[in-house]
Amino acid sequence: MSSSSDYGSHTWGLLLTVDQQRENVQKEFLLQVTGDLHIGGLMLKLVEKMNISQDWSDYAFWWEQKKCWLLKTHWTLDKCGVQADAKLLFTPQHKMLRLRLPNMKTVRLKVSFSTMVFRAVSDICKILNIRRSEELSLLKQSGDTLKKKKKKDKNSKEPVTEDILNLCDSPVSSGLAANPGLYSKTMTPIYDPVSGSPASSTITWFSDSPLTEQNCNVLALSYPNCSPEMLAEMYQPRTLADKAKLNAGWLDSSRSLMEQGILEDDQLLLRFKYYTFFDLNPKYDAVRINQLYEQARWAILLEEIDCTEEEMLIFAAIQAYHVSKLSLSSEAQDSTCESEVDEVEAALSNLEVTLEGGSTSNILEDITDIPKLADNLRLVRPKKLSLKAIKSYWFIFRDTSISYFKNKESAQGEPIEKLNLKGCEVVPDVNVAAKKFGIKLLIPVADGMNEVYLRCDNEDQYARWMAACVLASKGRTMADSSYQPEVQKILSFLQMKNMSSQATSDPESVDMKPECFVSLRYTKKYKSKQLTARILEAHQNISQMSLVEAKLRFIQAWQSLPEFGLSYYIVRFKGSKKDDVLGVSYNRLIRIDMATGDPITTWRFSNMKQWNVNWEIRQVAIEFDQNVSIAFTCLSADCKIIHEYIGGYIFLSTRSKDQNETLDEELFHKLTGGQE
Repeated sequence: MSSSSDYGSHTWGLLLTVDQQRENVQKEFLLQVTGDLHIGGLMLKLVEKMNISQDWSDYAFWWEQKKCWLLKTHWTLDKCGVQADAKLLFTPQHKMLRLRLPNMKTVRLKVSFSTMVFRAVSDICKILNIRRSEELSLLKQSGDTLKKKKKKDKNSKEPVTEDILNLCDSPVSSGLAANPGLYSKTMTPIYDPVSGSPASSTITWFSDSPLTEQNCNVLALSYPNCSPEMLAEMYQPRTLADKAKLNAGWLDSSRSLMEQGILEDDQLLLRFKYYTFFDLNPKYDAVRINQLYEQARWAILLEEIDCTEEEMLIFAAIQAYHVSKLSLSSEAQDSTCESEVDEVEAALSNLEVTLEGGSTSNILEDITDIPKLADNLRLVRPKKLSLKAIKSYWFIFRDTSISYFKNKESAQGEPIEKLNLKGCEVVPDVNVAAKKFGIKLLIPVADGMNEVYLRCDNEDQYARWMAACVLASKGRTMADSSYQPEVQKILSFLQMKNMSSQATSDPESVDMKPECFVSLRYTKKYKSKQLTARILEAHQNISQMSLVEAKLRFIQAWQSLPEFGLSYYIVRFKGSKKDDVLGVSYNRLIRIDMATGDPITTWRFSNMKQWNVNWEIRQVAIEFDQNVSIAFTCLSADCKIIHEYIGGYIFLSTRSKDQNETLDEELFHKLTGGQE
């Protein structure tokens, strides 16, 4: 009989492959090992066997059969489960990756293939100077979205050469901590707030960064649009099922690139995944704002999000005359110090007024005043078997509720009905040209949604009531400091719509291609001169904006669209015999009829008690207040993607400016990781 010591000393052969770039160098090595040898010792034996002098610090073992990294160097082979049949590849952890940015530019840089995607995206964003990396992630384009492009490529005779920005000299490539690039952690302004171009002194200070001034301009400034022919070649979703394909390829943030089948020099899309853009600041976020603007612009051009004709013309006006022209003008790229001086003077004058107590009386008035709205509005209730019933009532808006009465005189008594707007959906129903100012309210009830329409008489009335409804849906009253800014934002948007609904007489003198700034639907509907005229009118109202203001206005208009922030997935609800579409937003889930596109039910995250996933049958189960529970399986993507979306949005809702921009990565993985 053999003793335990004899058994423990038994050696066996393990074949190791080295990922070596040099030619005429041995790539495979057979080492005699024991089960109690730790991973670090195995690395040492292999390096000694190779006898090649180079830096091996970035190398680690990749287990091909198990699709996992062996990164815990103190673990033994027995603890890892490595036996003689294991195929281990000794390979660098940082590899080249091509990233397609929202502005359709491709950058090539070294990324960690061994860390979780969440950490890898954080390192990428530091190189690219994009704050709030938690809002972005990596997306693998699905085969369906590439089919149309491949067909077009076959028909084209000339080879397509892609312009790639090479950032392979970044510090991440050596496995070191990412250099902050042009992002100053002291929050010192590093861009001209008007032009968005990097300050020359900053470039000098961070001269070791791969982001030179020229490269940074490529990421922070917008360039001329593609031609209508190129637009026609790109994938454009036509149905909700098509839109669901766009969101099927999000990578798992809790696993590494290598574990998800991503190979060296593959191409992925870097996109804003979560539509909650925290602390957008023109001083520090030139690249972030531009990439966000570009993602919004392409979503509108490719009709990934629906908008009306008036809204499309507003978007076209901002693109055509502000972003494209200002980006190309020399004025936009001149760094000026005057704006910074003005800001300092303004801050000093504000401080002086505050110290003198000039606005004390106004503050006291605001505290004692209970804000409310009272107006004659028309109430519209859709009826299934008859025409819509429209009737005028006296409405009072107080706190987060709307009460309506037969007339003004009866307002002292009991209301006909009181509508609590907390947690409801608020959708604009506006046609400026037709003088239609409506507010659509979808109020959640036990068996679905209670649909109510309010009709206002004019723009001012609509702006006041719409702003109050939007805040009430979030649980805030008109006493909130954001109420007046919300009113002004709605009024300015209505003003732009009003300008876009008019026509001009002589667009001949303007040199532009309007087809580059609207989706294909409108290029087929209108002639070039007609589009030019209408875009010109919409532009009159925004001609005095700076470059960054124009981009921010574009982003705000995008956020005002009813479908903004919805990511679609095809699901089958438990107990249902047909497929539905599930829309995932920053604060709610929406069940949508796939055939008609109409919302069926909305569930708010604020009412959610818990959610979990049955990984065996890939089913997501969610419990809400009032004993409401749902369960569904995802058909268009892995259920882990929806699970991560829900947990990710809840994680982002915990952010605050007091955190000094440090993230609780452990909490993110706890909310999004799941236990498979």
